[in-house]
Amino acid sequence: MHVVLLGPPGAGKGTQAKLIEREWHVPHISTGDLLRAAVAERTALGMKAKAFMDRGELVPDDVVVRLLEGRIQAIDCRTGFLLDGFPRTVPQADVLDAMLSSQRRHIDHVISLEVDREELVRRLSGRRMCSACGNICHITLDPPAAPGVCDHCGGRLVQRADDNEDTVRARLRVYEEATAPLHDYYRARGLLRCVDGSGTVEQVLARVHLALDGRR
Repeated sequence: MHVVLLGPPGAGKGTQAKLIEREWHVPHISTGDLLRAAVAERTALGMKAKAFMDRGELVPDDVVVRLLEGRIQAIDCRTGFLLDGFPRTVPQADVLDAMLSSQRRHIDHVISLEVDREELVRRLSGRRMCSACGNICHITLDPPAAPGVCDHCGGRLVQRADDNEDTVRARLRVYEEATAPLHDYYRARGLLRCVDGSGTVEQVLARVHLALDGRR
């Protein structure tokens, strides 16, 4: 089973990806994780990516594609994978299709987690990170025992710069503009499965089950 997981920041992709990986026995491939690992290992591609990341620029598609191509050829991906973070645009989707076609493989379905914009703003702008240990909590969904203090180590809780409300709204607009054509791309191929991402983790997973069961 080859699955692409789409969804805006704050939709819960990471949480659902872990559950899908466990229940469907396919590796979760995050392009962000691939980039960070390549940089940490100081590979040639990693150093090329680092130059862009250090400048705050997007890593070029050719670098991401080469990393991804190597990963999906690994033994654990022979029976499928769950792709998170790629593609983000129609040109990237074309590249992915060509890459898989050369291996006589194809995407089976695309799961898009759909969450109301105001709910996403509430989720993201309420996040706080411990300045000491990096633990993440939420001021309303998972509040600390003492305001502004990390439950794990007692460190000071801070809001990341990209989690303030204005930045969150800008990030969501960028996502929507970039992915609208991508939704049309996969919808036209009969692959897009839109799943309501609101509610509990268990409720969302149950909807994912309905979208995937019988299509493996």
